[in-house]
Amino acid sequence: MNGKRIQATGATLRVKQVRSVVGQKQNMRDTLRSLGLKRPGQVVERKADAATVGMINTVTHLVEVEEA
Repeated sequence: MNGKRIQATGATLRVKQVRSVVGQKQNMRDTLRSLGLKRPGQVVERKADAATVGMINTVTHLVEVEEA
């Protein structure tokens, strides 16, 4: 799903941070923290509701997403 817009389906998504926030704008850093990601390589599982999907679509260049 990397590089694609994600839809709010209610499914569980596995989100992995693949790039560092160094050099990124503050809103990108804040979005990753809100998703629960602190460092590259970290993986979290989140429900695909509208808020989570919006956050993921904001930082698509920093994360990889797959359905859990």
